Amino acid sequence: MGGSDLREYLIMTGNLNRRTMIRSLGASALTLGANPSFGASTDKPNIVVIVSDDHGYGDVSAYDHPSEVKTPNIDRIARQGVRFTQGYASAYVCAPTRAALMTGRYPQRFGFYTASDSRAGLPLTETTIADLLRQEGYSTGAFGKWHLGLDMDHHPVRRGFGEFYGFLGHGGHDYFDLKPTEQKYDSIWRNDRVIEDAGYLTDNLGREAVSFIQRHAKKPFFLYLAFNAVHFPLQAPAATIKNYDTGNPKRDTLLAMLEHEDRAVGRLLDELKAKGLDKNTLIVFFSDNGGARNNAANNGALRDFKHSVYEGGIRVPFLMSWPAKLRPNTAFREPVICMDVLPTVAAAAGLALPKDREYHGKNLLPHLNGGSSGPVHDWLFWDGDEKKLAARNGRWKLVSNNGRSELFDVEADMSEKSNLAAQNPEIVRRLQAGLDAWRQGNAPRIRGAGGPDEGEEEGRRTKAGRKKGPGKR
Repeated sequence: MGGSDLREYLIMTGNLNRRTMIRSLGASALTLGANPSFGASTDKPNIVVIVSDDHGYGDVSAYDHPSEVKTPNIDRIARQGVRFTQGYASAYVCAPTRAALMTGRYPQRFGFYTASDSRAGLPLTETTIADLLRQEGYSTGAFGKWHLGLDMDHHPVRRGFGEFYGFLGHGGHDYFDLKPTEQKYDSIWRNDRVIEDAGYLTDNLGREAVSFIQRHAKKPFFLYLAFNAVHFPLQAPAATIKNYDTGNPKRDTLLAMLEHEDRAVGRLLDELKAKGLDKNTLIVFFSDNGGARNNAANNGALRDFKHSVYEGGIRVPFLMSWPAKLRPNTAFREPVICMDVLPTVAAAAGLALPKDREYHGKNLLPHLNGGSSGPVHDWLFWDGDEKKLAARNGRWKLVSNNGRSELFDVEADMSEKSNLAAQNPEIVRRLQAGLDAWRQGNAPRIRGAGGPDEGEEEGRRTKAGRKKGPGKR
């Protein structure tokens, strides 16, 4: 890591001082602090995957952020491990990113392109990360937003998870009204039963995650914590909203929602430490897509928002820690994507991936511990079946919106201000050929295009909307 990268990180995390700079700049390894003892434990690690919803790139204080953003507990993951500066979601909306996370594969390969494909559900031919870990003896629990199928065949407890607390779909959920609804997918479930609950949903998810750790501390576990925060509707306890005064009421509410999410992450981290599990727990945190315009998210220097293949729609906060194996306070600058979580977790748990399918994600551990150099991925692709596509190859990114091509050097221009297509026609043709070849290997959508679901994906779910039943909210 170069000196400028190091200085950027230290400024962002508030750790810039002369002594730290001297110590860190003199280190030969990719680390900002003292090295831990590596390889001391032969026990299988616990696995915690935390997914935030519509979380802006600038709304984590471990990244370049506005002054009102404070996420001290999420930042703990960065301090204990790795901050990815070019971490990507697999899609610019929620559900296909979750499908990619669960399978380690491009979701387009099995026809899952956009939010409404969650109605059909993650195909039963796909093996989930929970399936793999449960077969290895892990206790498995999912808490929060599922968004990968509405019927019992696609329910989390049928897809590798031993426990579930949360809701099945679609995009958002009322944070205070946790009563059962006529459409069960919109209700709160515990395992395979609809329940009535009370409280603030984000706090409840933290409660459930802590309870899972307490009950499964004596054997390896996989905890999937899928917040629906900070997805619309914008709702938070009034007392927390009063902590903020940005001049934008929507922004104030989002920051209050973020504060509760950060508190829940803190409760989880505290429980791991109290149980002596923190050193040998692999934690991943990322957002399912870029911050949304309608909830006043901040994507920092990135262009555009959710629903876009510009960086603001797909580049996300992305963190990983495993104190027993990974050096702390590391900034990793090569592009990675959420599909990489499954192969990384599998390698950490010592299990081999099935040979009956292609995995497009990569094991990140060799890249993070110095065993492998160079890029993790030669190519990355995005396609939401809405004539919005992108391809990334090295420093170059091709963006295609309704057939109009743009080319950006995202290493030098992360804000995508300078379209270099006219100056580099050969690069445009090369990236377009790569994108076309990739698309030829994709499956047809598992559900026909059209319908009202994208409106549901925005989660305009109010108490009044709940009473109206399915359809746009």
